Amino acid sequence: MASLIRCLLGPRLYRQHRKGPTDQGTDYSPHGLERHSDSILGWASIMWSITLYTSPLLLLLAYKKGHLNYEKAISTSGYLTCVTIFLFGVFCARGIGRYQNPDYVDFVAVLDEVKRRKSAVKQLNNFDYEFRSRPVDYRWNEQKTWVEASRYGVPLLKEQPRQHTLVERLSALPLQLLGSIVVRTFGRRLVYPGSLSLLQNSIGSQLHEGRAKLVEQYRGQRAKLQACDGNYIDCMFVDRRGTGSAEGDILVICCEGNAGFYEVGCMATPLQGDYSVLGWNHPGFASSTGVPGPQTEANAMDIVVNFALHKLGFSIDRIFIYAWSIGGFAATWAAMSYPDIAGLVLDASFDSLVPLALKVMPEGWRPLVIRTVKEHMDLNNCEQLCKYPGPVLLIRRTRDEVISLVPEVPSTNRGNELLMRLMEYRYPNLIVEKSRQTLLRWLAVGKPSDEARLYSQVGVSADWCSSTIHGYIAQEGDAYPWTLGSDLTDEQKDQMVIFLAKHYMKNINASHCTPLPASDFALPQGPGKSFSGGTTGH
Repeated sequence: MASLIRCLLGPRLYRQHRKGPTDQGTDYSPHGLERHSDSILGWASIMWSITLYTSPLLLLLAYKKGHLNYEKAISTSGYLTCVTIFLFGVFCARGIGRYQNPDYVDFVAVLDEVKRRKSAVKQLNNFDYEFRSRPVDYRWNEQKTWVEASRYGVPLLKEQPRQHTLVERLSALPLQLLGSIVVRTFGRRLVYPGSLSLLQNSIGSQLHEGRAKLVEQYRGQRAKLQACDGNYIDCMFVDRRGTGSAEGDILVICCEGNAGFYEVGCMATPLQGDYSVLGWNHPGFASSTGVPGPQTEANAMDIVVNFALHKLGFSIDRIFIYAWSIGGFAATWAAMSYPDIAGLVLDASFDSLVPLALKVMPEGWRPLVIRTVKEHMDLNNCEQLCKYPGPVLLIRRTRDEVISLVPEVPSTNRGNELLMRLMEYRYPNLIVEKSRQTLLRWLAVGKPSDEARLYSQVGVSADWCSSTIHGYIAQEGDAYPWTLGSDLTDEQKDQMVIFLAKHYMKNINASHCTPLPASDFALPQGPGKSFSGGTTGH
C-alpha cells in the first residue's frame, strides 16, 4: 500500500541516465494507462494556464453577457465539481499505471531511500525526473556568505529616492497602481517570456534532450539550490578539473537570456572551449521556482556564486561570468557584489531596459513605461558594471535586431552605451568631446573592413598605446578610475580611445539569437596582461 501511495504522489519520471561509461541512457517508457492519464493531466494543466492568463478578459466577457450572477455560479460550480472528480480519477489511474511499471517502482524506491539517507543522492542522479521532488543540495545560509543576505533578499543597487511633496505622491498614485497591475499581469512575461508555462511546455522535449546530453555526454551534475527568498534554483555543473587542460581549472558561470535555459542555451559555448561550466535557470524558468525580477535574479545569482565557492570548491579568482542578453543583469550584479571574480563577459547585453521597453510600447504609454520599469524592472546593468573593477569583455552582434533601437544598425545597439559609460568611468580624462566623437564613429561601423579603415585613419599605434598603459600601471597602479590622458594631445587621446574600445568590445557578424561560436568566445584578462597589440579579450 505504501508503494502505491508513493506512485500516486511521486514525480514524473523522464529518463534513466546511463549507469556506466558504456551504458546508454533510455527514456522512461510508461505503460498505456499511465501514458494516457498523464496526457490528460498535461492538457488540463495547459488549459488552466490559458484560463489563468486570459481570466481578466473572460471575467469582462462574462460580466457583459450577464453571467456573473447566483444562478450561473451554481451551474458553473456543478461543472467544476464534475471536472474535479474526473481529474481525480485520472490522477488515481496514473498512479495505478505507475505501480504496474517496475521501472517506476524502482525509481520511487530510490527516492524514498534518499529521504532516509541523503548519501544515496548519487543513485538518484541516474534519473531525470520532476525537480520538485529532488532534495536540496545547497542552501543560502549553509556558509557565511560574502554578501549580506536575509530572507528579504540581497542588496540591490538603487537610485536614492527623491523627496516628494504630498501632492506629488498623490498625483503619481494612479500611475503606480497601473504600473503594478501591468507588471503582475503581462509586463513581467513580456520581459521574461521564458517564464511562460505555455512556452516551457512547447519546448519540454528539447529541455529533456538537452539535460540528457549534459549529463550523459559531458558528465554534468544537476543540483538544487535554495536562495534566501525561498526559491529553488535548478543548475547544472560540468567539471573539467583533473583533465590535464588549463581551461578545466577555470569555472565559467553562465547567465541565460530572457527565453534561454541552461539545457539549450549559452552554456554550450564555454563547454566547447573545455572549461568547467556552471549553468542555472532564472526563477520561474523550467524547474526553478518563483518569478523573475531584479530582486529574485540577484538572490538566485548569489546562491549560484556561493555554491561555486563553498560547495564546488573554486577560488574566486578562477571564476568568470558569461552572460547573454538579459542575463547581463545577474552577471553585473555578481561582478559588483563579488569584485574579486576573475572576469566578466557580456554577450549581446544592454545598458538599461528603459529604452528597449520604449521601443516596443506605444508612444502614449511613455510615462507609464518609464515609471513601471524603474520601479519594478530596473535592470541597471550599466551602473552595476561600473562598480566592477576587473577585466571586462563586451561582445556586440553587428546584426542585432533585439537590443538595437533600429534593427541591425550598429550605431543604435544599446551595448554601445555600456562601453561608453564604462570608459567614461574608468578613463575620465580620455573621454573628451573630440575623442567621444571618434569613439561614436567607431561604434557606428559594423564591418571589419570599415573598422580597420577607421583604425588606420586615426593612426592608432598599438605599440605606443600598450607601452603608455603599461607605463601608467607601473607608476600609478591599476585601480580605477585612472588619470591617464591628462597629459595627452587630442590626437593621442583619439588613438588611445579606439585602442581601448577595441580591447573592451569585440564585434561579431551575427544576429541576437545566433549561438555564439566557441571561436568567438574569449576570457578577458587583467590590465597588466591584456593591453598588448590591441587584441580583444586576451
